[in-house]
Amino acid sequence: MYLDAPALDVRGLTKRYDDGTLAVEGFDLNVPAGAFFGLLGPNGAGKTTLISAVCNLIRVTAGEVLVFGEPAASLTARSWVGLAEQDINLDRFLSVRETLTYHGGYFGMKRDEAEERASDMIDIFDLRAKENVRAPKLSGGQRRRLLLARALMHRPRLVILDEPTAGVDFELRSELWSYIRRLHAEGTTILLTTHYLEEAEELCEEIALIRDGRLIARDSADGLREHYGADTLAGVYVKAMHAR
Repeated sequence: MYLDAPALDVRGLTKRYDDGTLAVEGFDLNVPAGAFFGLLGPNGAGKTTLISAVCNLIRVTAGEVLVFGEPAASLTARSWVGLAEQDINLDRFLSVRETLTYHGGYFGMKRDEAEERASDMIDIFDLRAKENVRAPKLSGGQRRRLLLARALMHRPRLVILDEPTAGVDFELRSELWSYIRRLHAEGTTILLTTHYLEEAEELCEEIALIRDGRLIARDSADGLREHYGADTLAGVYVKAMHAR
């Protein structure tokens, strides 16, 4: 780890898939340590590709991705990143507790440590009554909470939340917001992607807009409204995504 290194430093990232699709090209992004940073853009804008590159889930065509100064592909950087994906990809044969302890083991936790941490996560996310229940038997909201608990299991310094409240009702969304705010208050860097503009405005200190694999704007919600001459973040989004 390098002193004063940003949480995320993306330099000239380019990714061309085998079918020829150019997802991102020459993409640069710097996210300060401790930030609550939002990433907005339409489907196909390059958000998922960026997240996959940060989490070392794809091989990039060109460029560099650093996490707190370490290459994203390094074991150290990978241990610093927690990802709560949009898709609910829970093992159908594992209980809530097993999901968490296995994840902890993957990141090198000893069994006793993993069990203790899992108990903490189960309590924090109100899953105690379901700790021995397998994923298919959980409600949609409980699965969302388990995804977030799993992402936090190994105490990551950078947490990536990819549409964390997709498909949930307002009550659960507010509950998840509370968890996420608490996490940020403890010093964790948050990178959030969302299609809910009010969510980005409510939570994020700074927001980046991406379109066609390129960064087109970056500022606070107030700054973006002023720059685009819009009264709402929705107005900003419409203008930014249709400007040529």
